[in-house]
Amino acid sequence: MPTAHSAALSYRSAVEADVPELVALVESAYRGDASRSGWTTEADFLDGQRTDPDGVREVIANPDGTLLVVERSGELIACCQLEHRGDHVYFGMFAVRPGLQGGGLGKEIMAEAERRARETWGAKQMRMTVVNVREELIAYYVRRGYERTGELSPFPYGDARFGVPLRDDLAFELLVKAL
Repeated sequence: MPTAHSAALSYRSAVEADVPELVALVESAYRGDASRSGWTTEADFLDGQRTDPDGVREVIANPDGTLLVVERSGELIACCQLEHRGDHVYFGMFAVRPGLQGGGLGKEIMAEAERRARETWGAKQMRMTVVNVREELIAYYVRRGYERTGELSPFPYGDARFGVPLRDDLAFELLVKAL
């Protein structure tokens, strides 16, 4: 059920002209001092970049998905990746501007992403991977109906495109939600 708050949000697929602003948004939500004003920061265990222009362009260009841009009053405030992968949709690159986190936007955007996954691709399941040491973030997704699978995949140590790890016990945990 839409709220007055949700009426102010608009959704569209990202385009090439959005790349610089999307990179800045994702970086601000996850890395460096700016990210510390929100609760999604990874700055305590990952340094370096979270993404780069080429990584964002790759998501935009993927014919099996979209990089969903969320705007309020024409201002880009959030984004998320939806990628159709057979029987499920992968949810990634989720970022909400740090100063706007904690007010319910993430929950609202995830509900819209899940609706689009069902309606656009007939997906029966949404999947995501989360850095395993992000207990607070994993708990957030569990409250949104995602289940921990315990299935881990290795963190890409040595690949600076994913950041510079500050600890040696990082992995990605698969979370799933039936749609």
